[in-house]
Amino acid sequence: MAKNVHHVVSRPGLDADDPAVEIPVAEDLVSVPGSPVRDRDVTFYSREYPIESQTIEKSADRAWGWTIYIKDVFDYRKKHEKVSEPLIEAAAVTGEIEPTASPEPGVDVTASIRDRARELGFGEVGFTKYDRRYTYASKKKWVKYGNAICLALEQDYSQTQSIPSLEAEFAHFGTYEVAGDLGLQLADHIRSLGYHAQVHSPNDNSGAFIPIFVNAGLGQLGANGQLLSPHFGSRARLMIITTDAPVTRDEAVDYGINKFCDQCQVCVARCPARALLKDKVWYRGVLKNKLIYDRCRPIMVTYEGCGICMKVCPIQRYGMKPVMEHYIETGDILGKGTDNLEGYEIREKGYFGPGELPHFNRQAFEIPHGSKEEWLFENFKKKVQENGGASTEDAEEFAKELKTIVATGVARTDE
Repeated sequence: MAKNVHHVVSRPGLDADDPAVEIPVAEDLVSVPGSPVRDRDVTFYSREYPIESQTIEKSADRAWGWTIYIKDVFDYRKKHEKVSEPLIEAAAVTGEIEPTASPEPGVDVTASIRDRARELGFGEVGFTKYDRRYTYASKKKWVKYGNAICLALEQDYSQTQSIPSLEAEFAHFGTYEVAGDLGLQLADHIRSLGYHAQVHSPNDNSGAFIPIFVNAGLGQLGANGQLLSPHFGSRARLMIITTDAPVTRDEAVDYGINKFCDQCQVCVARCPARALLKDKVWYRGVLKNKLIYDRCRPIMVTYEGCGICMKVCPIQRYGMKPVMEHYIETGDILGKGTDNLEGYEIREKGYFGPGELPHFNRQAFEIPHGSKEEWLFENFKKKVQENGGASTEDAEEFAKELKTIVATGVARTDE
């Protein structure tokens, strides 16, 4: 059944030379620009219960993950970390680097920054206020500037469709590596205009980026918990540069995603871990489909990053314009119920078409909680109970590992 068009969103083409893309939004998909937000609640939670990076708050399961990876993933992740380390270190000090030129008084540099970002290959570029309420507690003193440049770099299409696989992980982490380097180059350009530029490395996030991207008009939050942007849905890696450069801020946009996801629900139905909630809930001041972390995380770690919620999203698979045009013409979700969109294969489990899901036993969802110190202590306590006491060797190993964690904040990645 055909739908009436309420409004049309115009976005720049994917590549700098591409024509603008016109995305129609049906009347029954209209909600609010960006995300439904209770601003006072966001402020309250930020002040009283600030968010923290998973690498700190859930460091036990981060360390545990290295013990679960298959060998090929383990080896690749080690290589990725080696490549990422200098990019993270370089980004960490960018806020202190002085501009290399004097600014031209009264000149808005938005177009110059946007054009350079597009030349470098970023498919989505937006400008907004940097909202400190979404900053990790450990990074609050690090962030220096008030304007945010939001940058999304597309990851390879074909590799992404092979999710979950090692090939898809090449696209996932490889895009982070490329984005980290391109961000440093864009920061150099901003300094050449006479302004500071602080790179929030995609390999070491400073906070929750998606709300800031939504405010910059680059998409809306999908039911899969990911940013759905016009050209590539969630098939991108996100990063931010904050600056004191005078820029024209963009505004949040209603692409129709808030209500589209309510009708689509493919990611919810196809999640092998049953980790996505069908109905939205208010969480920390934002109305969203909440992810059940303890169900998602173990399957993601065990099966090459999983990512099936990304793979089966029609916006990712086909692009927002074709999906919305199909909805207006037919009232249906493009690809829903077909193997082309919903089918996937999981190592050692087999192929699963529409309506089919893999089975996991209860042990598959057992993961450590809390910090690495807590996990270390639990393992030591278990060993003591099993052996009827602690040997000198066990105690020395426990003390050595605890000292390493306290001194460096990093657990050994080979354990």
